[in-house]
Amino acid sequence: MSSLNKGVEKVEVALKWDPSTGGGPVHDLDIIAAVYGAEAPAGEPAYLVHFDSRSPDGTITLNRDSRTGQGLGIDESMTLELNRLAPAYARVVVGIAIQQGGGRVTFGDVANTGVIVKEGYEELFRDDFTGVRDSTSATVVEFTREGPSTWVYKSVVRGFDSDPESFTRLMGAPR
Repeated sequence: MSSLNKGVEKVEVALKWDPSTGGGPVHDLDIIAAVYGAEAPAGEPAYLVHFDSRSPDGTITLNRDSRTGQGLGIDESMTLELNRLAPAYARVVVGIAIQQGGGRVTFGDVANTGVIVKEGYEELFRDDFTGVRDSTSATVVEFTREGPSTWVYKSVVRGFDSDPESFTRLMGAPR
């Protein structure tokens, strides 16, 4: 990679879906970011950011959290300021988990799902979860540090059949 390429610095992960209809279980999808240390980039996460937590240094923020998917446009949004992450962190994996409180719900059960990853106005990645339609959770994007201040990304849409808590232990495991 050229030294002129600064990679990605500040990105937004945006999630949308339609509410459940016909009296079925409420569809509650959640964005989860797992941050891994440089010493164990595929080990246990150093910390997680999701609807009930935040990053200790304020570099990863959940800006919007919906429990139903009601409303127009984006239902959940997370900002990742990778350029501000301490050098102790080398990898961030972002995934989506469906809450399973009302019975088993997969991406195929939820209408109009979509995730968009962008830096400023530039769209880096988009997916509608059709490739993981039978899954209850999925990783979507991975950011890795390449050099002291350069972060690169790659799409990593991979489905899991797990509840949100189990997903947080699986999402960063080697493939």
